Amino acid sequence: MSSESKSLITGTPYDDAYRTMIVDCIRLVIPVVNEVFGKHYTGDEEVIARPNEHFISQQDSEEKRITDGTFTIRGEVDETYLFECQSTPDSNMLIRIWEYIVQIGVERGSVLTNRMVIRIPQAAVLFLRSAESTPDTMEIVVEASTGSLAFPVRVMKMRSYTLDAIFDKRLFFLLPFYIFTHESEFERHKEDDRWLEALRAEYLGMMKRLDEAVEQNQLSSYYRRTIIDMTKKVLESITAKYDRIREGVSSVMGGQVLEHEAKTIFREGIKEGEERGEKRGRQEGRQEGRQEAIEQMSVKLYNIGMPVEQIAEVAGVSVNIVRQWIAAHTA
Repeated sequence: MSSESKSLITGTPYDDAYRTMIVDCIRLVIPVVNEVFGKHYTGDEEVIARPNEHFISQQDSEEKRITDGTFTIRGEVDETYLFECQSTPDSNMLIRIWEYIVQIGVERGSVLTNRMVIRIPQAAVLFLRSAESTPDTMEIVVEASTGSLAFPVRVMKMRSYTLDAIFDKRLFFLLPFYIFTHESEFERHKEDDRWLEALRAEYLGMMKRLDEAVEQNQLSSYYRRTIIDMTKKVLESITAKYDRIREGVSSVMGGQVLEHEAKTIFREGIKEGEERGEKRGRQEGRQEGRQEAIEQMSVKLYNIGMPVEQIAEVAGVSVNIVRQWIAAHTA
């Protein structure tokens, strides 16, 4: 990748992959919300990513907290969700979640002369790793002299989901983290050719099913490419000590973004941008939406590893223009 600064590079590879999926593939959270919260969204709802930086007031200062993912789904009633990602259990996790949901609730709340309303988001945690002792449910209880109030924190565990379940339920958001379901087997099978071939076959099957999801309009080409890119990012990190496993699986995950693939991504992005522009109620809105989409898709292609020169050629603009767009989005 280019040496120019990247957006979304903020923590561990797992954090980066999770936040990239939240930011760039936000619509993929809808089936996950249906799964973990028991909702029945159709998938056509508008999803709005919320700021992930919140400031917790201390005695004489403010401390910044960064959440993994906060978003609102618009439906008959707008609902806001906090969806955290946890690689391992952490005794302080519920404390952090409580701080997050209270701060988000205050930010979304309202104050009248003598009454304050706090709108608490629904909360869940995705455990990338889990054990028998990992809870299936969690709860935050606030006790006061007037009574108590309980806030459930839903739990989702990667090890509970096979590839078949992920594709059947369209939980594409989980695919970058699927390798965690095999992590406990690495040491035992690191020299086992048959086991490695079976794992490669799983990932070949994943690639094929991603292509089919695009063909069936379940997934955009950009979402597919981002899933692949984030899967490789997580895979390379989790298998850092297992060269044969890393090289064997990575070899089936595809290479760089190709020009024809980039053109397909651009076409999809521009169509969506034009449709958003048309909702503004005038012809100029369609053109503005098109221009915004070209800029956004250029930055997104850069973030998944496409060279600036190739982006400029596909977008039909100069290299300097693309660099200006990237700088504006990574400032």
